[in-house]
Amino acid sequence: MKRIQAVIRPFKLEEVKIALLNAGIIGVTISEVRGFGRQKGQTERYRGSEYTVEFLGKVKIIVVVEDDRADMVAETIMAAARTGEIGDGKIFISPVTEVIRIRTGEKGADAI
Repeated sequence: MKRIQAVIRPFKLEEVKIALLNAGIIGVTISEVRGFGRQKGQTERYRGSEYTVEFLGKVKIIVVVEDDRADMVAETIMAAARTGEIGDGKIFISPVTEVIRIRTGEKGADAI
């Protein structure tokens, strides 16, 4: 199994969610996060004063799928989240050694 973790722009969340549902992905975890990358924040104006927002708001999506679906899920997220501008985000894929459904005790792919 693989864990796909994507950090995307908040306004792209709905598009990514719909794309994942259309691809047959039913389990998704979402978190609001803050950070920076190559963007290094952004400069804004408030009442004539300029200030820098160092940590930009993003959304983190976590999906766990069978190994053979990981590339498809990453491509789906990438296609739905892309704007073509700096700051679109990142996708991280890592192995998952075990999944256990708490309610039933099911393990492995049955627990996803």
